[in-house]
Amino acid sequence: MVSLLIVEDDRNLKRLMEKKLGERYSVDSAEKGEEAEKKLRERYYDVVLLDIRLPDMDGLELIERFSGDGTKFIVITGYGDIRTAIEAIKKGAYDFIQKPFNFDLLEVSIEKALKEKNLEEENKTLKNFLFGEGKGEYILETRNEKFKKILELIKKASSVDSPVLIRGETGVGKEVLARYLHSVSERRDKPFIVVDCTSIPEHLFESELFGYEKGAFTGASHRKLGLVELANGGTLFFDEIGDLPPSIQPKLLRFVETRSFRRVGGLKDIKVEVKLVFATNRNIEELISEGKFREDLYYRINTIEVEIPPLRERKEDIPLLVDFFLRRYGKKIREEILKELINYPWEGNVRELRNVIERACVLSQGEYIDENVCLKRKSVSCVEKLMEKLPSLEELELMYISFLYKRFEGDVNKIAEVLGCSRRTVFRKLKALRERNVNLKNATLSL
Repeated sequence: MVSLLIVEDDRNLKRLMEKKLGERYSVDSAEKGEEAEKKLRERYYDVVLLDIRLPDMDGLELIERFSGDGTKFIVITGYGDIRTAIEAIKKGAYDFIQKPFNFDLLEVSIEKALKEKNLEEENKTLKNFLFGEGKGEYILETRNEKFKKILELIKKASSVDSPVLIRGETGVGKEVLARYLHSVSERRDKPFIVVDCTSIPEHLFESELFGYEKGAFTGASHRKLGLVELANGGTLFFDEIGDLPPSIQPKLLRFVETRSFRRVGGLKDIKVEVKLVFATNRNIEELISEGKFREDLYYRINTIEVEIPPLRERKEDIPLLVDFFLRRYGKKIREEILKELINYPWEGNVRELRNVIERACVLSQGEYIDENVCLKRKSVSCVEKLMEKLPSLEELELMYISFLYKRFEGDVNKIAEVLGCSRRTVFRKLKALRERNVNLKNATLSL
């Protein structure tokens, strides 16, 4: 709820303002400058309605000291003239209203101040977080039946408040799916905030997540909003939740359960309304058994679970993705190279595919990128490659015979020596190979 501080030494007017404004806002009050200063140090107020002429100080001093924290000051005075108004605005006041005033006009001024305050905070702090500009720009078009069902589930999950846990290998597009959930929800015009659990140092995690009050610790020269508060009304996405530091897990559990928190150094609980989405590429069940992740937290975040299949299990989507990445650069790819991409294992999933295509597009001078498509295939041992198709014992035997025939150029004596069998046995095996129409001259160990 919006918090107001009324600083007014006229008790009758102060009580009237408390009564009128208390119907819409959370209202606190002070009659003297020193009392107001103490309240401003102990608690954050969205708007301060300030009488400049106070018994113990000039109200302009309060504006100078606290307007930099994001609080909006609306000056109310019976001594107002154009000079006083200009001086107040110069020192950071948002608006200037002269007594006697109309309460409707005052409320309009308060609402405008709140709107400007919210815009300032978003422009200042959310620049690198809002809507993920330039991040994860994958298409969510699919030909894969399993992925179609996932998208349907995400749409349903976007309309309820329950937390969502997205699981999948690195690079499958967990953040992309989270952003899709946000885009199809009623929160689409609100912030989408990412909490990267792998990049925030443990000793800074709480203050980054929940923010802190001015003076909460050495160096805290101003109040700072945390990522949780910035996401209010929108979606809060915890990327790689499996890497969340153990010391933060109890505090996150409380927030997930209550949707309320306290800034570091704060005394008041702040309630927010956010959609919580979590993602991980780790086996959280194993982390729980190892004592690295709280079981109760896991149950709270895993209300709706979504498992994204790796790209190698939805190869029919590779042409769609390739076409999407190529269109950015106005390039093309030939069918034979596209087939190579479809059959490539893509252990880095969509992220790896994007990097390969973008690199080829940058390096290619002409219309086609074919010559610059570089696939870094991992070396696979002969045994692993041989066993991929699970050959039968008979097939293994015949493959080895064909390999030896090629190796020793048809010398039956050497083949028999290596196999530890008679020449007659070798001839029988070779006959079996010919019956299978195997070209012995070109025989290899591959199936």
